Amino acid sequence: MANYLKATDFAAKDALLSGDPNKIVKGTEINDEFDSIQTAINSKANSGSPTFTGTPAAPTAVFGTTTTQIATTAFVQAALEAVYPVGSIYISSTVTNPATTFGFGTWAAFGAGKVLIGQDTGDTAFDTLEETGGSKDAVVVSHTHTATVTDPAHRHLSSTGDEFPGFGTNGISSPGPSGIRYDGRGYTSTEYTGITVANSTTGSSGTNANLQPYVVVKMWKRTA
Repeated sequence: MANYLKATDFAAKDALLSGDPNKIVKGTEINDEFDSIQTAINSKANSGSPTFTGTPAAPTAVFGTTTTQIATTAFVQAALEAVYPVGSIYISSTVTNPATTFGFGTWAAFGAGKVLIGQDTGDTAFDTLEETGGSKDAVVVSHTHTATVTDPAHRHLSSTGDEFPGFGTNGISSPGPSGIRYDGRGYTSTEYTGITVANSTTGSSGTNANLQPYVVVKMWKRTA
């Protein structure tokens, strides 16, 4: 980009005395001036949709400016540093250190083998920043269930033999698991003492049984 520099001092010519040959403005002098003007204009960018070459410079706006002013590289750098201050976490699917990507800051790998969870000051498991906990291996604890069912002793009585024609008064014994015995004017049943049922479960390890569906990424923490 060239600037126009005047080659002929026309005001100095006017100050010369009449008759001085240098006072005369020559056509070649005028031509040279117009050529210089044309060269300078042709090297300038248009005000509408300009195309710049080289390393153009512009004023850097104060961070937070939200106008149509041109943003310089310094403004963009300040904006990125505000988005990722010291202590922030950057997540990427590549292993490239953010210091290389952004060109600023000191970054350290963070949270290897862990997921992120929001702070909950009302829960002691999650109330402190960068607190860790949990396990990827689920374990079923050994335990035993015991149930007791009791059938109280009981007795059934029948009517007299007279009300059951054919049975008489001597009684009839009835074999079988019910244990019912007819004797004289009635019968009795065997007494039960109760039933106990036990169900025992042995503990076992469910390795990785409590992992949610996941995808592995790289996390970085800005330390400086």
